[in-house]
Amino acid sequence: MMYRRIAIVQGHPDRSARHFCHALAEEYVRGAEDAGHDIQLIDVARLEFPFLRSQRAWEDQALPSSLKVAQTTLAWAEHWLVVFPLWMGDMPAILKAFFEQVLRPGFAFGAGAPGPFSEKLLKGKSARIVVTMGMPAVVYRWYFRAHSLKSLERNILGFCGVAPIDETLIGTVEEEGRATHEKWLSQLRKLGRDAR
Repeated sequence: MMYRRIAIVQGHPDRSARHFCHALAEEYVRGAEDAGHDIQLIDVARLEFPFLRSQRAWEDQALPSSLKVAQTTLAWAEHWLVVFPLWMGDMPAILKAFFEQVLRPGFAFGAGAPGPFSEKLLKGKSARIVVTMGMPAVVYRWYFRAHSLKSLERNILGFCGVAPIDETLIGTVEEEGRATHEKWLSQLRKLGRDAR
């Protein structure tokens, strides 16, 4: 088996309590560590950083010092696991703000005018996105067409060259019983072992 360097991006915005997203990421880590993969965790809710408020700030201002380790971790990793709850149909605002900050010109894609033909500087990295939600996953995928997930995959990660990108959608998390939660935890442990 080939050992991989994996960055876990914990995108749950609530740092005051433990949530199912935390348990899922912990099981992935457990499986990955058991298989000998190297893991580094980025807990976005525990980082202090400003939201970007202009294109100029995104292009010209320095990366906040509080995010330098996170950006270095993303550069180091061969594979990213991104875990978050669906909030109002999208990723939580703090996770979007995190990606806006760390995926800057010169790091994520070629400096200069950003566009679809910019050099993708994160080629060779892969990702898995795990999204929990209150609605059934099939409703999100087929009725809502997983629009926010597709935006993350295409307009953020894919724009930077991250591919392939796999996804795990976990629906009705508040209604499911312990057996279903255990099934998902076991699935994440297996994905961690396989570094997928």
